[in-house]
Amino acid sequence: MTNGFKKKRGNGSFGTVYEGKLPSGIPVAVKMLDRSRSDGSIFINEVSIIGRIYHVNVVRLLGFCSEGEKRALIYEFMENGSLDKYIFSKQWRNNSKLSSEEMLTVILGIAEGIEYLHQGCDQRILHFDIKPHNILLDHNFVPKISDFGLSKLSPKDQSYVTISAARGTMGYLAPEMYSRNFGTVSYKSDVYSFGMLILEKVSGRKSTLVQAGQSEVYFPEWIYDQLTQGKNSSSNFFDLECGEEIMQKLVNVLQLCQCAPSHK
Repeated sequence: MTNGFKKKRGNGSFGTVYEGKLPSGIPVAVKMLDRSRSDGSIFINEVSIIGRIYHVNVVRLLGFCSEGEKRALIYEFMENGSLDKYIFSKQWRNNSKLSSEEMLTVILGIAEGIEYLHQGCDQRILHFDIKPHNILLDHNFVPKISDFGLSKLSPKDQSYVTISAARGTMGYLAPEMYSRNFGTVSYKSDVYSFGMLILEKVSGRKSTLVQAGQSEVYFPEWIYDQLTQGKNSSSNFFDLECGEEIMQKLVNVLQLCQCAPSHK
């Protein structure tokens, strides 16, 4: 199927992704899980959750294989790769076919995918790792949420879930994921991560700590300070390539993002 794993497409959170083909000639993406995950927990979790999903903005699982310590997940092939290269890589951004309006459409598609996970299934699906790297784009640049290895199912009538340890990627983690001082973990944690994704697009920067003089500043706090100090017209922290009108709409949404889950 993968012709000896010759075409490597990238690395996921828990494995390496290769390009392959079904006997019918249809291209697919084959994710080989790391052997360090040989207990099968990530494999079982991803198959059990994504196997029940069918939505235009969620990547589709076509099949899987488990033989000894080798485990593989077979997904529909996403020709245009992950969203992160269209946000952070100048080379990709300069050569990208995505206009500012198309990027807004991508963001709206991600929002619809998240809304489906939270409200459109029998049980609520909490992704816990929403970030540009886990948003894949098909040949028409339709966004697809991927990588459900850290996801968790929750009854819709249950307002919060219990987790034994923080899940996700630093820079996108909601505060309540690593500090109980901010409240309990819920589907709103995904909303926070989505807000960080938008923040990265608006600023054109990664959601890591920003150097301000000799100290490090929490990225959302830094952006908020810029806005409240009346510096929102400055091109030194906004990516104006997305268009001023669209940028302002996204900024208005970002200003509504809160640390406390009850305010999200």
